[in-house]
Amino acid sequence: MTNPFDTEKTTASAWFRQLRDDIVAAFEALEDSHDTGPLSDAEPGRFEVTQTKRASDNGEDAGGGLMSVMRGGRVFEKVGVNVSTVHGTLGERAQAAMMARKGLPGMADDPRFWASGISLVAHMQNPHAPAVHMNTRMFWTPHAWWFGGGSDLNPCIEYDDDTAHFHATQKAHLDPHGAAHYPRLKEWADEYFYIPHRNRARGVGGIFMDDYCTSDWQADFALTQDIGRAFLPAFVPLVEKRRVQDWSDADKDAQLIHRGLYAEYNLVYDRGTKFGLETGHDANAVLMSLPPLAKWV
Repeated sequence: MTNPFDTEKTTASAWFRQLRDDIVAAFEALEDSHDTGPLSDAEPGRFEVTQTKRASDNGEDAGGGLMSVMRGGRVFEKVGVNVSTVHGTLGERAQAAMMARKGLPGMADDPRFWASGISLVAHMQNPHAPAVHMNTRMFWTPHAWWFGGGSDLNPCIEYDDDTAHFHATQKAHLDPHGAAHYPRLKEWADEYFYIPHRNRARGVGGIFMDDYCTSDWQADFALTQDIGRAFLPAFVPLVEKRRVQDWSDADKDAQLIHRGLYAEYNLVYDRGTKFGLETGHDANAVLMSLPPLAKWV
């Protein structure tokens, strides 16, 4: 009988929830500590938390999670931090996509799946502060299991020292798992977060992996955890530095145009968006990544 991986599933799901709690607390602390510079006289933002539920085709419970969204804060114009654990059976289109990527035999005969993860996208008030994306996840089927995730920086106004800090922090968290990980995951991110129809990257990169399985669950989970642990020390210092800068109308215009680029990528290419919609997850949670305002010229 196929190992249902119950212990591993529970462990991974609990970790993603803890990471969510840590990030939500850190982001609300950024709102509270913003006492000088643009919008510092506004009320600090707070997350609105909504429980999400997913039902199977026959109406049975198929998991869910928490959607946490902050809008109109001092620092964050819109940020979502979602965590979910879902299960069920993959539909024909999802099976076809899985087969195309992984070639799993037996998927049509036993299309059960389980997935858990955290997904975050932050759009900032200050155009000098970079937008950011992060997610980590675990996926299980009776035929295989794997991890995925990463984080990437999406500034509309680029600062070389911000980019260097973001990458160096991620490298420091990956290097204990082997020196080959950072260059490989950096290259993976450069390839994945590329927008073919614009012939450009959507940001300044980061790290990314998908379908990652070495058959050593503990080692692969530890790597995934450190991808998550790298996020706050990589991102928070950049926010603290840039949130106090004044901005012009031209800066804000550049931000809105760049957000249009971000929206195009997430709606056309992002695997997580496609999978969430294909498997019937809450559409508001799946599309949480979209910016509150964007512009096309």
